[in-house]
Amino acid sequence: MSAKKIKSAFFCQNCGTQSPKWLGKCPQCNEWNTFVEEILNKDSKIATAVSSNNSSKPILIKDIDYTQEQRIITNDKELNRTLGGGIVPGSLILLGGDPGIGKSTLLLQFSLSSKRKKILYISGEESQKQIKMRAERINKDSEKCYILTETATQNIFLKIEEVKPDIVVIDSIQTLHTSYIDSSPGSISQIRECTAEMLKYAKQTGIAIFLIGHINKDGAIAGPKVLEHMVDTVLQFEGDRNYTYRILRTIKNRFGSASEIGVYEMSQDGLREVNNPSEILISEREDAVSGVAIATTIEGARPLLIEIQSLVSSAVYGTPQRSSTGYNSKRMNMLLAVLEKRCGFRLAAKDVFLNITGGIKIDDTALDLAVVCSILSSNENIPLDTQICFAGEIGLSGEIRAVSRIENRIQEAEKMGYKQIIISKYNKCKYKSNKIKITKCKNIVEVFKLLF
Repeated sequence: MSAKKIKSAFFCQNCGTQSPKWLGKCPQCNEWNTFVEEILNKDSKIATAVSSNNSSKPILIKDIDYTQEQRIITNDKELNRTLGGGIVPGSLILLGGDPGIGKSTLLLQFSLSSKRKKILYISGEESQKQIKMRAERINKDSEKCYILTETATQNIFLKIEEVKPDIVVIDSIQTLHTSYIDSSPGSISQIRECTAEMLKYAKQTGIAIFLIGHINKDGAIAGPKVLEHMVDTVLQFEGDRNYTYRILRTIKNRFGSASEIGVYEMSQDGLREVNNPSEILISEREDAVSGVAIATTIEGARPLLIEIQSLVSSAVYGTPQRSSTGYNSKRMNMLLAVLEKRCGFRLAAKDVFLNITGGIKIDDTALDLAVVCSILSSNENIPLDTQICFAGEIGLSGEIRAVSRIENRIQEAEKMGYKQIIISKYNKCKYKSNKIKITKCKNIVEVFKLLF
């Protein structure tokens, strides 16, 4: 009797596309030389299958016993905010980010700061001594944090049964491997199978599990896209290495808002929480400078004040340059066209450079009015009043459109000490205050006459 033929397939290590034969170029992500052969083992389906006795039965929705899930509140307020108010027991959380951005530091710092909940930190990339050195640098010591260096999922589950932690941190998902799959650690099949095992274990035991995931050169989490679909929450840790500030952004959250952000400052002692990001996003200067405007934006449930800088100069070369950092360049070109066509400002032959301070990216349309005022201020070389901020969307006819949650924006501006805010005439705002003046305008021309 002949031996059973081993079935295999080729997987793209960048996006997870499966192919029966080797391909030089991936048809999905267009990357070259990314296909690797992996063995398909059907026994894994048997091992991970749920028995028919334990399968759930269909019941009426009114008969489902529902009690509010008690969240685990951590000492990290920024992490609590991005997770929607705390960690939900039994949830699977994926944390992605660039190499060296501070993913391991963030979760190790969170693990060491726990005083009531028992946390098991599992590392497949560093030894126990390396983790101890990092913990001493953070200057935090905990009696509730256990360190384990292991990569086999079956051994990890045995150790979890021994320690019985409330939260498990795994660094990283790309280093894990299961015996049900014959391929090497970090391959598409291994990542998918290990994540499925972790998800099943978290739901059965009620233990919250954090997974650290590496990202590829495109900024997406390395491995199949299905990885993000399987987990409950996806967090993205981003920032520029040239800046000290880091942003923890919620990409997906089944237990809360998917647009929250947390701000951290990287220091020698680890990550420091920034509870008031408006202070760091606005530069402190003694003299007023042209081309600077303050905008109010909202990220998730948090209102922010950010500084927008513009520089308008005569084009030295034939074709004028248009450059923006942290702001959509297509939207900036649209606003320049509106100023040219509807308002009569001659900007076609001038270079325009736009920058949002702090190294963050904002897609809020409420920044339009501040962007326009910043550009006009630089063009006229007249500084804006440092006590004025803006909130409004610009339409193609030059009108100022209403924006959402205007009361929260006004309250944040008032809290930061601003004396005046310019908004759309069409905003239905019932907020009244003696500390800040609310000015309503219907188009750009009105704002220009008011400021200049």
